[in-house]
Order: sequence, then C-alpha cells, then structure tokens
Amino acid sequence: MINTGEILQTIEMISQQHLDVRTITMGISLRDCAHPDIKACCDKIYDKICRYAENLVKTGEDIESEFGIPIVNKRISVTPIAIVAESCEAEDLAPIALALDRAARNVGVNFIGGFSALVHKGFTKGDLKLINSIPEALAATEKVCSSVNVGTTKAGINMDAVAMMGRTIKKCAELTADSGGMACAKFVVFANAVEDNPFMAGAFHGVGEPECVINVGVSGPGVVNHALQSMKGKPFDEVAETIKKTAFRITRMGQLVAQEASNRLGVPFGIVDLSLAPTPAIGDSVADILEAMGLETVGTHGTTAALAMLNDAVKKGGIMASSRVGGLSGAFIPVSEDAGMIAAAEKGTLTIDKLEAMTCVCSVGLDMIAVPGDTPADTLAAIIADEAAIGMINNKTTAVRIIPAPGKTVGDKVDFGGLLGSAPIMPVHSESSAEFIARGGHIPAPIHSLRN
Repeated sequence: MINTGEILQTIEMISQQHLDVRTITMGISLRDCAHPDIKACCDKIYDKICRYAENLVKTGEDIESEFGIPIVNKRISVTPIAIVAESCEAEDLAPIALALDRAARNVGVNFIGGFSALVHKGFTKGDLKLINSIPEALAATEKVCSSVNVGTTKAGINMDAVAMMGRTIKKCAELTADSGGMACAKFVVFANAVEDNPFMAGAFHGVGEPECVINVGVSGPGVVNHALQSMKGKPFDEVAETIKKTAFRITRMGQLVAQEASNRLGVPFGIVDLSLAPTPAIGDSVADILEAMGLETVGTHGTTAALAMLNDAVKKGGIMASSRVGGLSGAFIPVSEDAGMIAAAEKGTLTIDKLEAMTCVCSVGLDMIAVPGDTPADTLAAIIADEAAIGMINNKTTAVRIIPAPGKTVGDKVDFGGLLGSAPIMPVHSESSAEFIARGGHIPAPIHSLRN
C-alpha cells in the first residue's frame, strides 16, 4: 500500500525536484502490414497505428491530470521497418517514413521510432533499402526517429555497416543543414539494441514483443541530486543506499502510471525503464549528481567511478520496486540535454574520450554530441566502432547519436530547442581513421560470447 508519507514525498519530488514520467510509449507490431506495393504497405501502416494509438495521448493527459504526475512525452515504437518493408518492390522506403509521420501527427504523439534495421550479422535487401533511405526520410519528417544496430556480443561488429553509418550521418547533416543537422538528432547507431526501449531516438518494437504493449520511461536526476545534498562527506556505501531508496520511489511512480495506462487502453503492460534522463533545465542534470558526490566538474578524474556507482544503485533500487524493469535502465549522459554536461564540455573538462570511458559503466553511450561539420565520415564511423566494441566486449547496450553540425567548428554551439537542448561543438582527433574503416568485414564476437 502507498501511505500518506510516500504521497507527500512524491508531491515534493514532482513540484520541486523535476520528477516526471518522461514517456509513455506504445509499441505496435507492423508485421502484418507487409505488402509488395509500397502504397498499400503505407496505407496499412497508417491505418493500424491510428487505430491502436487513437486514445494514447488522451489517456496520458487524463492520468497526468488525475494523478498530478507530469508525463512529458507520448510516443510510439513500431516493428523495424526494414522487416516490414522487406517484401516491398520499391527501392526508396522514404514514403513509409512519411506515412509514419502522418500517423504520429494524427494521433498527436511527440515521436515515433522504428525506421530501423538490425544488421549486426549482415544485410538483407530490405536492410540496404532502409539504410539508403534514412537521410531523406529523416529530413522530410518531423516526428520519425531511426536506428541501426551494427553489433552484438554474440555476433560481433559488422564493420561494413559501421562505415555506412558514418556516411549516413554526414548525409543526414547535409540535408538538414539549415536546422543544425537536426536529422542526426533523430538517428542512433546501436550495439546490443534492446527490443523494449521506450526512449527516442532508439525505440523500436522488437520481434519478440507482443502485438501491442505499453512501456514507460521514468526520470528524476533532480530527485537523486536533492537526496544527495544531505550526504556531504558521507562514505560511498551510504551514498549508494540513498540513491537506491530514491530510485525505488521513482520506479514505484513509473509502475503506477504504466499499470494505469495499460488498464485504460486495454493493452498489456510491458516494462518500466528507470533511466535517469536529464533535461536542459537547471536542477535536472546527471552531471549535477556526479558533482554532488565531490567532483569539482564532471569529466575530471573520478567521474567514471561516480557514474558506475550511480548506475548500479539506480538499477538495484528500481528492480526492488518493480518486476517489470527493462529497456535501457540506468543513467543517460547526453551532452546537449544536460545543463551540467554542457557546462563541462564548454570548459573542456568533458571530452569525447572521457565520455567514451563513461560509456563503459553507464546506460547507453555517446549521446547528442555535436562535432565540427567538416568531420570526415570515416572519423564518425571510427567513433561508432569504438562504442560498438565497448558494447560487444562488455555485453551491454551502447549507442552513438552524433551531429556533425554543418558550418560549425569548435567554440561554436548548435541549438536544437526543447528537450534536445543545445550542444557546444566538441573537438575530435584530427588523425585519420580512413584506412582502418576501409578494411570492412566483420570484427568477430569475443570468446566469452560462447556460453552455450
């Protein structure tokens, strides 16, 4: 039972500490929408999304109003379109992205994810069609998000796909140069992508998922930071206990919203993703949490250790509050979406190399990082390869969402607005990785992947 004290604590967390449900995401299977004629495929996709998600936004708004819990985004994830469109005879799959965008607008959601392909072991014809369509699809739509999975612990890394991703990101930036390369902010490259992630830009509805499902992503960096203000000088085991208890309360709230949405929509409850997802708002920063542990600035020595403890404690607290924890579940470290990360990057304390090290212990990886617009595609691909290697070896999800901002250089800033925030242009190494990327082929899976 939820007692009066818990209710009062939750009210304080919401009103003063930026606690919110970051997203209610409805996952919808589109496997039955496959059709050789792309127009017929688009029509089936549009009709099904509009039918299943008709009441999603209203339900979220009703729960928000009745319970007083902010629900920032309502979103949809769909079956990877490369699978759905495999039988399409058309070479260009951008019309499907336009259909997704129309459906998202019709039902009123903020984003729709799943213009995606899973190519960690190789390409099908549908995969190649989708990858070739990504730049135009993202440039022509507002709400569509895209992802490609290029590696797994069991399969290794598809380096041909990695090279393609570098070129794809460059093309995305070029086509949306007037908005700072916005298409890149809607595109993420994964290793070990999960099937039930409710967060964008990487959400898709995996093939192991049911026909339709409700997943919820909670947040609350401000709540954790507030809890740590009374822990100055305390040993780390006490700090970890405080974070666990705080994560427990945050997750309980998320599960309440998820179950309520599930019941009202008549759709199965999937998972609660308890990732600490920051926003550009002051006081809603993962960087602030790390600095509350005693770091002068995030990015200095000790940052990786602090993040490792934070991530682990959040998961331990969340798993005690719900038997349905899933998705990514940890701590996000996006630069543009976190005021503290932005400040550290502007100082030069937080670098891409340090963020890469932090990836080893956090939830995802290099997220919403802006680099000079003239960064070569090979360099972008090499950055992706490094992140994929961390994911492959450590059996964890890693990702890259990087923006080579057209016309920008180190010292400049690119502004995306809203939850995407603004990002200082961070330097990359000038030495070439072209010969490395040109090798192509496959990086084999590590020996510890052979567990059967």
